[in-house]
This record gives sequence, C-alpha cells and structure tokens, in this order.
Amino acid sequence: MLKEFKDFIMTGNVIDLAVAVILAGAVGMVVNGFVSDIMMPIVGNFAGGVDFADLKYVLSPATVGADGVVTKPENAIMYGKWVNSIINLIIVGAVLFAIVKAYNKTKTPPAPKPAKPAGPTQEELLSEIRDLLKK
Repeated sequence: MLKEFKDFIMTGNVIDLAVAVILAGAVGMVVNGFVSDIMMPIVGNFAGGVDFADLKYVLSPATVGADGVVTKPENAIMYGKWVNSIINLIIVGAVLFAIVKAYNKTKTPPAPKPAKPAGPTQEELLSEIRDLLKK
C-alpha cells in the first residue's frame, strides 16, 4: 500500500497540481499587493481621493457613552472592500488570460496525420473484375 501511495504521489499529474497550487497562491499575493498598493490609490485619486476600502453604508451608528467609551459598535456594510475584491478579480482574470494566451502560443501544433492512401477508383475495380472474368 505504501508503494502504491508513493507511485501515486510521484506521478506527473500530482506534482504538476502541487506546483500549480503553490504558484497560484504566490500569484494571488502579488496581484493582491498590486491591486491594494498600486491600482486602488490610482483609482481612488481619479474618484476624488476616495479610499475604496473605507467606503461603507452605516446601518446603525456607534453609541458612545459620556466618558467617550464606545458602548455599542457601529454596524455597517463595508461595500468598499467588495469593490476592491471585484477589481482584484478582474485583474487576476486578465493576468491569467495573458498567461494562458502566451502559453498557447508556445505550444507547437500537432503534426498533421498522413493522408490515407487513395483506394482504387471505380473504373479500376471494374477493370479488375472484368480481367478476372476473362480468365
């Protein structure tokens, strides 16, 4: 059983999958950093200096006591983080599209299959039958 497990793990498909998962995590971190640290400040600047991560719709405001201590925290829908996630998804999709497109260009097309040899024509078959009948 241990040998079968070793054979299974050492197949190319499992190793390829493991490498792909690790690379996907690394690419995800790079894209998240790119979106949050580079793209969102640029988009926020064009949107009037807005930081999308801070955008929210307050359902109930925080209650502050007389001593300045928050007695009931704010309840809000943080839709700005969702906007960041959508932009992140679009950028990840574009990057993956570019990678797959570049990969597809590097693949060599399969060699064309050799054409089947042409069979005898109807006239040749009839001539052969005629010759056999003559004999």
